[in-house]
Amino acid sequence: MSQDTIFALSSGRPPAAISVIRVSGPNAQAAAVGMAGSLPEARTAAVRQLHHPRSGDLLDEAVILRFDSPASATGEDIVELQCHGGRAVVDAVLAALAAIDGLRPAVPGEFTRRAFENGRIDLTEAEGLADLIEAETESQRKAAIALSEGGLRKQIAEWQQCLLGLSAEAERAIEYDEADDEANPTLRRECAALGAELRSWLDRPRAERLKDGIRVVVAGPPNTGKSSLLNAIAGEERAIVTDMPGTTRDHIEVPLALDGVPILLTDTAGLRDSSDPVEAIGVARATTLVEAADVLVWLGAPGESPDHPRTLKVHPKSDLGSAVLPGSIAVSSVTGEGMPELLEQIGRTARDLLPGEDAIALNRRQARCFEEAVSALDAASVAGDVLILAEELRHARVAFDRLTGRAGVDDVLDSLFSRFCLGK
Repeated sequence: MSQDTIFALSSGRPPAAISVIRVSGPNAQAAAVGMAGSLPEARTAAVRQLHHPRSGDLLDEAVILRFDSPASATGEDIVELQCHGGRAVVDAVLAALAAIDGLRPAVPGEFTRRAFENGRIDLTEAEGLADLIEAETESQRKAAIALSEGGLRKQIAEWQQCLLGLSAEAERAIEYDEADDEANPTLRRECAALGAELRSWLDRPRAERLKDGIRVVVAGPPNTGKSSLLNAIAGEERAIVTDMPGTTRDHIEVPLALDGVPILLTDTAGLRDSSDPVEAIGVARATTLVEAADVLVWLGAPGESPDHPRTLKVHPKSDLGSAVLPGSIAVSSVTGEGMPELLEQIGRTARDLLPGEDAIALNRRQARCFEEAVSALDAASVAGDVLILAEELRHARVAFDRLTGRAGVDDVLDSLFSRFCLGK
């Protein structure tokens, strides 16, 4: 597949002011010459008329950029055609490219996959690019940028150098210390120190909360104003509100961005004993959601709130004039009283659960590789035999190779690159 020359529209769908069509592969420059007559110097823009390679018909006047292998985004020869962004123009240029022997349309994510396969990026950077494309909040964008720009890759390179040094020392001991098979205490301590450093990364907040959102669950007894509160926070009628207890039978989820922090706001059924089998199912689900909540917003008697480490106690319907109990935030979904304070508290609590703006957060796949490396280093740090220590260090190196995509990741590549759009 890497010998094919591929092309695709890399900008948004037309109509637009300008559309960028990217061509990558061994025949990219020849194909562009067949349409434009000549190409500018590498990394220099020039205006050319584009003609159909067979009929000679004028298609458009476009800006052309050329990037030579290996100093290109994919590691291959690339030509970018910046055309006028009308649908007819884009369709005509794509049809002309398809008419050239040896060219074919790209599949989603193929440009980025070629960059990975040609060593322009590693797997962690590719994951960062996928996250950047999908980012919907400012915090998601910043985390994706840190990953896609190689923040984790650079740190991994330092750890790999350290591992290679430890492995070299272990191999030297095997080769020359024939009279003593016992592992060097200094070498074991260095393995333990590296394992502790990796473990500190595992203790950081994970990327899943950043991508999926902090789950904020609104819970309490029936008819306490949970659905009204969700509607007020969401700014629209997402949940049905009546005076009848038990109206909410199943949970309702509303994804929001609160000051750039991704939130998954969840309304639940009122917690009570019920003989209604449908309501009882809703109550059971609500109980499960409360246990899984990152932040619990409790509407009910403060002393009856579930035991949860991050509970915000709310005194609802404050416009009705009832006394506010200490430790509760008085809120009215009707007048808006207390809403700014509640949202500020939710945002502050949620932000504490997310990685810092400059910190790199591990996803599940990366964390599993870290865990494998830590396990191997822990075993190396207590190994009595230098042969066992050397073998555990090899296991740690293999875990890092899986982390960067250099080995054992065929099962994740198709899934990852399918997340990309057609021209990326």
